[in-house]
Amino acid sequence: MEMHQIRYVIAAADHLNFTRAAASCDVSQPALTKGIKALERELGSPLFHREGRRILVSEFGRSMLPHLRQIAAEAEAARLLAQNFRLLQDVPVRIGVLASIGHVRFGRFLRAFGAAHEGVELAVTEGKEAELRQALRDDEIDVAVTARLAETEDAFALLPLYSERYVVILPPNHPLGDRDALSLSALGGVAYVDRLACEMRTLVAETCAEQGVELYARFRSEREEWVQAMVLAGLGFAFMPEYSVTLPGLVQRPLVEPSLSREICIASVRGRPFPPPVAALMRTARSFAWPG
Repeated sequence: MEMHQIRYVIAAADHLNFTRAAASCDVSQPALTKGIKALERELGSPLFHREGRRILVSEFGRSMLPHLRQIAAEAEAARLLAQNFRLLQDVPVRIGVLASIGHVRFGRFLRAFGAAHEGVELAVTEGKEAELRQALRDDEIDVAVTARLAETEDAFALLPLYSERYVVILPPNHPLGDRDALSLSALGGVAYVDRLACEMRTLVAETCAEQGVELYARFRSEREEWVQAMVLAGLGFAFMPEYSVTLPGLVQRPLVEPSLSREICIASVRGRPFPPPVAALMRTARSFAWPG
């Protein structure tokens, strides 16, 4: 039993005419007739009754057609699956990630995606918010993992992933470490490590100005690992998103009065179609068990 023979039988049953059936299969009528007769010999009974140019499906043919259609449908599904798998392997997924994103938790998502799509290559680059937006516009990356900001709303489509609070990180044995939570007013005049890459840095500075709180920065850096290392070394405290804290030994306390949080999203250019591997990444992101 050959797949082309099954296609010929289904076409003949749909059209009840060998000429039209042959045209729909893009073969000559003699080739179609020959294929159907070969299948009838293999099955041991005619599938059609022929009345001149008119054909009718036999009783045996009516009993066989559902099975033949199922075989054809499964073969087509297998063909599409193989085609999609090849397409997934053709182009790597280019992901831009905001520098302050917690890479440990995001790495768990990439591990789950890689396990489900072993043939897909991933290219991850790190950048600032403005850099990621420009890279998206210039088609240098496919998607950006970033915080939801007002300026991203119109230009890009956003897929929300999770929300996270901002916390205060402290070195061990810091005098403020015995408190359950820390208000901004309690941090005035305390040695501070300034995270220059923080997308909410301006908001924190404005809030401090409104409340009359002065932050004394003993160290400044755009690199997250340096900020955490300097806090751990005792140079001061820092504000950080809770899922971005990676160094063991750091003390975390919720920031209250005011309480700050951010929403992490996957941003893509609105209206730009996804290649198959990027579409697969987005499907996995929608179903993944994100923190919080």
